[in-house]
Amino acid sequence: MKCVVGLGNPGATYALTRHNIGFLVVDALAERAGRPIKLAECEALTGRITLGTEVVLLAKPQTFMNASGQAVALLCAKYDCNPQHDLLAVVDDVALPFGRLRLRAKGSAGGHNGLKSLNAKLKTEHYARLRVGIGPAHPVGNLADFVLSRFSAAEQSELPALTARAADAVEAWVCHGIKLAMARFNA
Repeated sequence: MKCVVGLGNPGATYALTRHNIGFLVVDALAERAGRPIKLAECEALTGRITLGTEVVLLAKPQTFMNASGQAVALLCAKYDCNPQHDLLAVVDDVALPFGRLRLRAKGSAGGHNGLKSLNAKLKTEHYARLRVGIGPAHPVGNLADFVLSRFSAAEQSELPALTARAADAVEAWVCHGIKLAMARFNA
């Protein structure tokens, strides 16, 4: 089973914030499949979809961003998910311009607290990640405030296309592997 984890913060307060783009991408995948993400398990909300011949567990940790690794480690243990081959984390990236995608087979946390938590709890950096650009068009004073703020009106109008493209990248990873997905979606 493949496991696709969208990182974000639970609750209505954070629902449409930039830091929750991972949740929005996972929700887009679930919506395409007509399957809800509502089963509470392992400190996450989960749902299952099928992509090609693969069963995919979609997950949204409910532990808040900085402790996402706790839920992901529990899910990997429960479903015997090998992070190196079967896990994809979908996260926001403030260093990428809004709308850009970057898939990687492994890597450092790059300052992202959710990825730091995953690396610590999984005891590895060897898992795929899809970084979704949320970067500002101009410098901002406080990055924490920026990532926890809501998308601008212009960004909100582009969100459906962005989450659809990111969901396409996830589907390519599941069905064709990381190399093909990287070649197709890394711009």
